[in-house]
Amino acid sequence: MKNQEIILSKAFKKQTIIAIFSIFLFLLVYLCLFFLAVVLTLVCFYLAYQLVIISPGFLTLLLGLGLISFGVLILIFLIKFLFTRHKTDRSNLLEINRKDEPKLFALIDNVVKDVATDFPKKVYLSNNVNAAVFYDSSFWSMFLPIKKNLLIGVGLVNTVTVEEFKAILAHEFGHFSQRTMKVGSYVYNMNQVIYNLLYDNDSYHALIQKFANIHSFIYYFVILAIKLVDGIKWILKKMYDFMNINYMALSREMEFHADEIAANVTGYKPLKNALLRLNLSEHAFNSVISFYEEKLESGTVSENLYKEQSFVMSLMAKDANIPISNNLPNITLEFINKYNKSKLVIENQWASHPSIDDRIERLEKTNMLKSGADEQIANILFSNIDQTQRQITAMIFAKPASEKNVALLTLKDFQSEFETNFKQNAFPKIYNGYYDVKNPSYFVLPENLDDQEIKTLDVLFSDEIVAQINQMVTFQSDVETIKQIENGSLEIRTFDYDGKKYNKNQCFALLKTLTAEMEELQLQFVKNDEDIYRFFSSLERPYTGILRKKQEDYFEFLNVFEEKISVYYKMSEHLAFTNFTTPVEQIHSNFSDLKTAETQLKDLISELMESCVDMPEFTPQLKKDFESYLSKSWTYFAGSNYINENLDILFKAMNGFGYLLSRRFFFLKKDLLDYQVSLLHLKS
Repeated sequence: MKNQEIILSKAFKKQTIIAIFSIFLFLLVYLCLFFLAVVLTLVCFYLAYQLVIISPGFLTLLLGLGLISFGVLILIFLIKFLFTRHKTDRSNLLEINRKDEPKLFALIDNVVKDVATDFPKKVYLSNNVNAAVFYDSSFWSMFLPIKKNLLIGVGLVNTVTVEEFKAILAHEFGHFSQRTMKVGSYVYNMNQVIYNLLYDNDSYHALIQKFANIHSFIYYFVILAIKLVDGIKWILKKMYDFMNINYMALSREMEFHADEIAANVTGYKPLKNALLRLNLSEHAFNSVISFYEEKLESGTVSENLYKEQSFVMSLMAKDANIPISNNLPNITLEFINKYNKSKLVIENQWASHPSIDDRIERLEKTNMLKSGADEQIANILFSNIDQTQRQITAMIFAKPASEKNVALLTLKDFQSEFETNFKQNAFPKIYNGYYDVKNPSYFVLPENLDDQEIKTLDVLFSDEIVAQINQMVTFQSDVETIKQIENGSLEIRTFDYDGKKYNKNQCFALLKTLTAEMEELQLQFVKNDEDIYRFFSSLERPYTGILRKKQEDYFEFLNVFEEKISVYYKMSEHLAFTNFTTPVEQIHSNFSDLKTAETQLKDLISELMESCVDMPEFTPQLKKDFESYLSKSWTYFAGSNYINENLDILFKAMNGFGYLLSRRFFFLKKDLLDYQVSLLHLKS
């Protein structure tokens, strides 16, 4: 490396040793299984041969073929990974070269030299907010040299400086700059082997079916093979969990290591700043995509998603009072953690990346600083960034564009429409974020204001009480997590809460304490909401009763909303099994149990359709989805297969119901809050 050599940390060395041990343990287990499978196959061939020799005939021939099928299917299962290749889908990528992008390639040259690694085989552009090094892998990747490809997200270079982009590239190349990092690649490939054996079985299942179709007699030997394969899978699943935990632990250390390499190239600040901004950058990009998803029916598409991404990111930054320098939001760790009041600390064994907090803490400890940073947006590295952005945008909208006549939305029209929608979906700033994550609480409306003190706005919506609301949200999240630990759905042995260590058996007592604290906070919020009503009622002069009526309407809908939305949540929870491999008998039972909840859902959808006729969100497509679902009683599983078309109808109706009901509640809440603000204007 051009700069000082990075010294591997003790934690990295420790995890490397553990990872190597897990590799050898897997190889030992696998070789034992393979040896037994070879012996079994040879025995099956020998028995088949003896049967045919001793008693030639059609039945003994079938019996011999059955025995051979039994052994061969077991052996094929254990070696099928040798012929599997994991190839990255490049259909949504755009390859670029040095001739077209000389400045970009010159920067990559510099980073490659600084990190002391090889230049990537190919460079691709994607539409996302990311950067990555990838390659097509197979089992033989562990033994054959493979050149990596570089993937650059256009949404990334659009929202980082040149120096930040350089730091990100140094991080990515850092994963391959030292031989020690090869261990991670070995563990990764071993995990891929086990994953292939456990889950990538479509071609194997097709082969089993062919054997079973030869003759009904052979079918029984195929069933025996499947049973034995299930036993092998159980053993491999245990190995997969063991190796994966070790791989994830090593992966986190590899991230720290690659961060340090990046800091050595650019100093720690560029990567730190990029890490802090990436969430907002990605949120802005996804918001633009969501904006156009709602316009699929009309065929409206974007001219340039990335100019719109920049606009949305700036809009969101200004709304959150985030300072902007060099045309990019300057986000701090304090801002990110502003609403994170959690006292719960759990070491996530399954996380492949450390938390942003941990990465920044380690980066700052390097204390590596460099001068002369290029603060221009990384877009300048491209010869014609506007053309590139438009080309990638066109690739994103290629399918909608091919299906119907499209209309391009200009940047000016996008900005106007998006900002209008943004403001319509935000609550007035006067509330100081009080209602952003909290709904007005239910309380008994007072008949008159009596002689109680009317509190002022700065007291009702103080920073202190808004902080308590965020604490309540954190309480709720922590309580749900601790409940999962208690019931075993989250396999955690110990965790820290407020600086004290707990185990699973202590969850009940801790939950009792936290629930009591939550209830106390809830009572404070109810009292504050009642004081808020008194304050705004005092402004309604002469008294018209409009505020009281809006509050009553809100309370009435609040009471039924939670009951109705719970049907949606129950349905979603009940259908979670469709995402996992589930026994056929259990699938039939699950769908049978779903009938009562589905009857409720259909009744609620019919009722909602009548009450939301005038809502813009109730689009013709949503109406069509509802009508299709209500038109008949659908069957979602037949024989041994899901009927995906019918499931699609169900999920569209469910999601549409949840969305439309939530939007109706939102607008009722906003109408109440906007009217309260209007009373302030009347007073002034």
